[in-house]
Amino acid sequence: MTVGDGWSHERYCSAVEAEVARLAEVVEGAVLAVEVPTCPGWTVGKLVRHVGIIHRWAEHIVRERTRTPVTSREVPVKLPEDDAEYSSWLAEGGETLVTTLRAAGGEVPVWSWGGETNSVFWARRMLHESTVHRADAEIALGREPDIAVPVAVDGSEELLDNLRVAPWLTEGFAEPAGSGERLHFHATDAGEAGEWTVTLVPGGFTWERGHGKGDVAVRGTAGDLLLLLYGRRDPAEDRYELFGDRPLLDRWLTKTAF
Repeated sequence: MTVGDGWSHERYCSAVEAEVARLAEVVEGAVLAVEVPTCPGWTVGKLVRHVGIIHRWAEHIVRERTRTPVTSREVPVKLPEDDAEYSSWLAEGGETLVTTLRAAGGEVPVWSWGGETNSVFWARRMLHESTVHRADAEIALGREPDIAVPVAVDGSEELLDNLRVAPWLTEGFAEPAGSGERLHFHATDAGEAGEWTVTLVPGGFTWERGHGKGDVAVRGTAGDLLLLLYGRRDPAEDRYELFGDRPLLDRWLTKTAF
């Protein structure tokens, strides 16, 4: 995995800190039983618990310098006793995570399921984990997500990286994925940094940054493209411009929804 251009470890830590604070603000006082349409079967309460547990899992891995696989279920986590405490519980876990990440720096060797095996992987992963789930909560509560362009651009590239290595996702690409079909994604508010071309090949795919032609092309803001790639948005929405082979795009999104 190539860490985002211009993104230092500290920049990731600061962005995680900001995203956790935003998510905590979004869910403060919210009815936790509200369903989350972008995460079928989840409520806002389950989403908050998930994010809080994942933050504590990542923090444990970095703090303990874990070099072997560990699941989130193996990390003891005390849940709040009162629904009203979930926002502060989430914020506290995020603060501890950021403190641990900053203290470690970005080069500490630790286990991860991604291509990078150091602490910067977890800083980057926790940024986009927090960002996408903050958007999930906002959509559930009737808000329109606003994702900073640099965060959305890096999030799209991190997802493309992770799709090739995540063990629970790569099965979808084990079959012949394609024979040169190309998908082009264009973030309309990100300049040259916001264009990517995905090429399907037998058993997987490759991707590259930059302008290109595809059998299907999608245009939208960087934030909307990030949520599309994560399966949070429908490409038929007016916020997107589509050109070319729509069934190809649908097949890709079916395989890659994270």
